[in-house]
Amino acid sequence: MAWIDALFQRMVQEGASDLHMTSNCVPMFRLHGDMQAVEGCPMITAEQLQAILFEITPDNNKKQFLEEHDTDFAYELPGLARFRANLFLDRKGPGAVFRQIPSTVLSAEQLGLPKAVLDLCHLSKGLVVVTGPTGSGKSTTLAAMIDHINRTRKDHIITIEDPVEFVHEDKSCRINQREVHRHTQSFKRALRAALREDPDIVLVGEMRDLETVEIAIETAETGHLVFGTLHTNTAMSTVDRVIDQFPADRQSQIRTMLASSLKGVIAQTLCKRQPKGRIAALEIMIVNTAIASNIREGKTHQLVSAMQTGAKYGMRLLNDSLEELVKQGLVDPMEAYLKAINKEEMMNKIQKLGLKIDLSSLSEPGETVASGAPGTQAPAGQPQTSAPRGPLPAGGAPAAQPQSAPAQRPAAAPGFDPFGGFKKKT
Repeated sequence: MAWIDALFQRMVQEGASDLHMTSNCVPMFRLHGDMQAVEGCPMITAEQLQAILFEITPDNNKKQFLEEHDTDFAYELPGLARFRANLFLDRKGPGAVFRQIPSTVLSAEQLGLPKAVLDLCHLSKGLVVVTGPTGSGKSTTLAAMIDHINRTRKDHIITIEDPVEFVHEDKSCRINQREVHRHTQSFKRALRAALREDPDIVLVGEMRDLETVEIAIETAETGHLVFGTLHTNTAMSTVDRVIDQFPADRQSQIRTMLASSLKGVIAQTLCKRQPKGRIAALEIMIVNTAIASNIREGKTHQLVSAMQTGAKYGMRLLNDSLEELVKQGLVDPMEAYLKAINKEEMMNKIQKLGLKIDLSSLSEPGETVASGAPGTQAPAGQPQTSAPRGPLPAGGAPAAQPQSAPAQRPAAAPGFDPFGGFKKKT
């Protein structure tokens, strides 16, 4: 058992979404959207952290990290969860962030995906884009959509990911999951190859360059259903991002292609749920005749009004989704205001609901304390625990610079030994 496995076990037990590890710092969990120091875990030196990380890092990723100073891979604890890992180097030394990926895929019903999103899963061809900031749950939403297809259709699905996150077993569909740098050299190479692999549905984990975007659009135009992701905040900015990647002399052609191939955009933002947990607010654009015409003519600024009049098709703007979550009591009004793009409009919606928020509480950027919100506290600071010196004890990761004197273990929180995993409670 690797030393870090104990942190992963505790991460799952506490329901944390991410584990952050930085040299000469105490590890931190992201719990319900907030960063919190791992109670009882000591500060870890740069030498120890590299040894801890390399204990679970595949050899090819070790080589990439040493040469390029960052790398991505997936790590699995059977029966517990999978973790998406990113190792990097910063001014303090080695660091890493691990995202928890549940061992079982959450269904569309469990996520509460609206009918308009599920209808996109039954298309025979076209491009569907799921967008949002990093960590907004795009992978979870896409996994639920692929699972819905896997249960309701009889097709061939190919996923191209970096790395493979959610693992799908064949149900009614045949699913092939390919990992960039492990099963293929790049997204664009795998996407080109997919056209010769008799797919019905192709999932592109990230449309990160012009050629990948172009092939995805061409694949959608040739009779396949393509799902992809982008790092944009709204449906309108998604259309602009796709078009702006192309040279000016090609943008007119791409607008025409996109108008005919794009079928829907789901832009999501993750909010803190009351009393705990997280929930996604969805902006949904379904491409109908009016929206396709706006895209073709380069009038993306009119997409917002077209979405407002397209509510009967299941379309909604982000602020409408946030307003609904506030009305249901699932999201605090201040949280909705902070996550809104159009904050003035969101403030008006909150006031029409008869609710008030105290903007004076925003004394510092990013502080999310609402007036009268129960149980709201400032983020906990990191405990000042001295860094352990020397090698980790037997059973843990080997230290990079061993010393002759044995290391002394710092005091640990009850039930957790940071150098040996979990203690059994007596």
